[in-house]
Amino acid sequence: MPASAVPSPREFEPPGTGLFDFPPLWDGAPYWLTKPVLFALLGAFLLCALAWAAFARPALVPRGLQNAGEYVYLFVREQIARPSLGKDSDRWMPLLFSLFTLILIWNLMGVIPVIQFPVTAHVAFPWVFAIAVYLLKLYLAIKHQGVRRLFAGIFFPPGLPKPLAIALYAPMELIYVFVTSPFTHAIRLFANMFAGHLILAFFSAVGFWFLIERPTPLGAPVGVLGVLVTIAMTGFEIFIQFLQAYLFTMLAAVYIGTSLHPEH
Repeated sequence: MPASAVPSPREFEPPGTGLFDFPPLWDGAPYWLTKPVLFALLGAFLLCALAWAAFARPALVPRGLQNAGEYVYLFVREQIARPSLGKDSDRWMPLLFSLFTLILIWNLMGVIPVIQFPVTAHVAFPWVFAIAVYLLKLYLAIKHQGVRRLFAGIFFPPGLPKPLAIALYAPMELIYVFVTSPFTHAIRLFANMFAGHLILAFFSAVGFWFLIERPTPLGAPVGVLGVLVTIAMTGFEIFIQFLQAYLFTMLAAVYIGTSLHPEH
């Protein structure tokens, strides 16, 4: 057999953006019915089940799931809602609590065996939440301030000379309010989950390749290093997943608060 006909051994291929390409669940299914959509529905049902188990029959002395649920509720109220909403916190807690817990569950799916995909690493989901929060922000701003007062605050902020405000401040503020605000709200969550999933996949692939797929004496230390880094990065990724759920919900509370109380 000529040398050119001998198949060359397969080389290591690091995971790429193909990790985020999902076909429909079966042939003929709608194009949007993919694994991320299935995982998103699973996360929503899981949240409903946990909330029902925790709060359907609350006891005077909380235990088990009720105790855990109340801790999460108090965290969202004290650390997210009250700093931005003050006396209006309880009114908006159903939205903020649901937003935080659902995003957290979706994020944590990235480190759950078998699933191993954070739903928010699919950009459509952060976009839907960010746009919904943005529309709510505009609605509340117009309702409580009126269109005239809203744009007056953008074009003529107190303490700034009008020519400077119109020439410099107003264009930047318009871009922020109507473009960068919803964009950064969605992209911050998506980018962190996208990058974290890719990093975990890379080091997992390194460990699998050098210890199982192509084990060699020289490659074994690299494989062991890949496994150790994967374990360390998994712990760090869990922290990032919690942090991103917190930041997204906190910004939602800030947007609602500035629409309700623009003087603050």
